[in-house]
Amino acid sequence: MAVSLADNDDDDDFSETHEINVTPFIDVILVLLIIFMVAAPLSTVDLPIDLPTSSAMPQKKPDKPTYLSIKPDLTLAIGENTVHRAELIGTLDGLSDMSKDKYVFLRADKSVPYGELMGIMELLRSGGYTRVKLVALEGAPGAPAAGAAQP
Repeated sequence: MAVSLADNDDDDDFSETHEINVTPFIDVILVLLIIFMVAAPLSTVDLPIDLPTSSAMPQKKPDKPTYLSIKPDLTLAIGENTVHRAELIGTLDGLSDMSKDKYVFLRADKSVPYGELMGIMELLRSGGYTRVKLVALEGAPGAPAAGAAQP
């Protein structure tokens, strides 16, 4: 910053400069943007399941949901980790952020038979996990769900 101490009228050569260097600020913002762009896809479950649609109102997603997925080949996965049917309850009990009063979000592919879905729900109930929510894709409000019988 330059200041004139002389008493002359020619202040054009010795004027104060009022400039802020915004380059470091922009650099920090770009780094944060890249971090969020990389971290956002990692926070979701990414199993290839063809979910049915529903016209129900979407519910608020909890902070740390526990997803139980039934794949088209009828294998089970908690999050993205495959688990055997016999070890399902033990694996749920072993999760640090899971308790029997929290919801289990059950995702099933369209091709999964209804009997298999009910079998998994019965297995969860027998293990003490009675709070189960079914996951579906959001459809248009008022539109029938995919596969629903038309009158």
